[in-house]
Parts: sequence; structure tokens; C-alpha cells
Amino acid sequence: MKYLFLHIDKNCFMCSFAEKVIAFCSELGYSGELPAGISIMNPFRENPEVLSVISAFYRKYYSDNRPRRIILGINPGRFGAGATGIPFTDTVRLKEKCGLSIPGIKTHETSSVFIYEMIDRYGGPEKFYIDYFISSVSPLGFTKTALSGKEVNYNYYDSRELSEAILDFTVESINKQLLFGIDREICFCLGTGKNFRFLSKLNSEYHFFKRIEPLEHPRFIMQYRSKQKNFYLERYIEKLRCNQF
Repeated sequence: MKYLFLHIDKNCFMCSFAEKVIAFCSELGYSGELPAGISIMNPFRENPEVLSVISAFYRKYYSDNRPRRIILGINPGRFGAGATGIPFTDTVRLKEKCGLSIPGIKTHETSSVFIYEMIDRYGGPEKFYIDYFISSVSPLGFTKTALSGKEVNYNYYDSRELSEAILDFTVESINKQLLFGIDREICFCLGTGKNFRFLSKLNSEYHFFKRIEPLEHPRFIMQYRSKQKNFYLERYIEKLRCNQF
């Protein structure tokens, strides 16, 4: 398998949390083989505006050396991190909640709506991001072409071939992100099914975290449990506050 990945210079250990994330994103890439019909989605290379926006975002909320606990989703979607480079942050929430924007792009992602409602209940972005860092099991997303000819999101676990193809890349990406200053006591996993099972299996082998706590994925909540949204928001807040620093 071939993939490109960031080599963190030893001097970078003196950098802030923000600078480590920015360096990670700046050099993040994948050049391995993928199953037929599957394409990689890398906003950091596809849109030059993304790197400047994510740099402003991380320097705004992470310019310190405080440890954070990590929340891992599945992989970026086209209208969230696939567009902005910031997990679970579409362009609407990026502007309204974080005061940043990417020229010429407007996206809406239901998962982002839920996450930022949760962040508001937590106390807002400044308070939330000082405790937590959000990423994904695969930091790059995937798409496939539907029968209609339209490009659609594709999750890493939607095929065994894809899961196996990115396995080394996934392990490497998690290990690199731990160097940001991630607390390894607990990891919150977004998704109580396939994402949780895959991450738990990796964790049992590589011992990234002492334990993994699953939470229902925001997309599942917004699509299938929207009437119980307040229940899930409170559940998130309860679990995250019980494990904050």
C-alpha cells in the first residue's frame, strides 16, 4: 500500500496544538489503490482556500498546549469537512458560529446542524473546543458515482475492500493525531454500529485509548430520530461533561 503522510519534525513537539493540526492537514494525502468506482476526497488539496480557513479556525480555538479529548466520526462528507476541512462543520455553521467563511462555497450538512446545537448547549465553540477535538476514523472522505451519474458520499466501512485498503492509513492517522496532545483516557466514537465496531477492533490491537464510548451518529439522529433530537443532545452533553477536564 502506498500513502502519503505527514512526518512530524521533533521540533514540532514544542508547537501549539493548533500548529500541529495545521501541519497534519497541510501534508495529509493518500495515494494507495482504492476499489473500483471509489474516489478520495481531499479538501486540503482540492481547494487552496481551505488551508487558510482551517488555519484560522485552529488558531482561533487551539492556540495553546492544553490536552483535549477526541471525538471520532466516520469520514468527511461532501458538505461538511469535505468542503471546509473542519469535521462536522459546513459553511453555514462555519460562518454563523465560528465567524469564518470560504469564498464561493455554501454547503449545508444535517450532521453539522446537530453538532453545533450540541456545542451551543455545551457553552459555545470557545468552551467546547478547549476540551474536545473532533476528527474521523478516516481523516479523508470518499465518494462514488451513483447510477444517476451523481457523486455521493461513501463510508469507509461500506465495503470490506475499502476498509482493508485504508487500514494502515487509518492506524497511522490516529497515531499522528495522538501527538497533538490528545488525552488517551477515553475516545468518543460517533456511531454505535459499524464505526464503533471497527474502531474498537483497532483499539484492541493498537491500544490508542483506555476505553471508547459510543454515541449515536448525528446523521442517524437527524434522519431517523429527529423527534427525539433533544434527548440525544442531552445525552451528548451529559457524557461529554462527565468526561471533560
